[in-house]
Amino acid sequence: MYLTQMKLNPSRDGTRRALASDQVMHAMVLAGFPHLTANERVLWRVDIANRHDVTLYVVSPARPDMTGLVEQTGWPLEQTWKTAPYANLLDRLEAGQQWRFRLSANPTVSEAQGPGVRGKVRPCRTVGQQEEWLSKRTAAIGVSFGDGEPAFVVTRRGMSEFPRTDTVTGQRKRVQLTKATYEGALEVVDVDLLRRALVQGVGRGKAYGCGLMTLAHP
Repeated sequence: MYLTQMKLNPSRDGTRRALASDQVMHAMVLAGFPHLTANERVLWRVDIANRHDVTLYVVSPARPDMTGLVEQTGWPLEQTWKTAPYANLLDRLEAGQQWRFRLSANPTVSEAQGPGVRGKVRPCRTVGQQEEWLSKRTAAIGVSFGDGEPAFVVTRRGMSEFPRTDTVTGQRKRVQLTKATYEGALEVVDVDLLRRALVQGVGRGKAYGCGLMTLAHP
């Protein structure tokens, strides 16, 4: 596994197109993996500190070639991206460690529709619902967010909407994703579960910039 960090040039037309559509960004990121197999997952997330500071993070099973993405969204004359083996972090995780984290996710709940009927997926729209969504995933992620009030906040919220062609029916439809970015502190409880969450992502919408959690020292 590899972790890639790339600075995007917000003045480029390609960057503006990518930031305006998660479908476009998804295609640009996957172009860096020409030999990706169907069962391999690539996670990505865009962090926007301000209008001049935009960073793309990618977690992938193979080392990417970001040359094409740099030509469209970066600074072609500068080395604006770097890739490192993700094992540098994953192998250092231990129970009881304290980390800062950031996660952009698509918080949803499944509403029961009756016996034998698949639940209806509904987005979590309010801050309270979005905080509750993450709090309920501590066991699955293998972490603790502290006793009492969770040690995290929702720092960014929004809606992503773009057209997509159904691969089965060929019909065009609008995709809507509710997004929330979480930042805060966590304690490692189960190393294996946390590693899986960092590699496979958290929640739904993973192809479209959701699910990637990154860690940093407190």
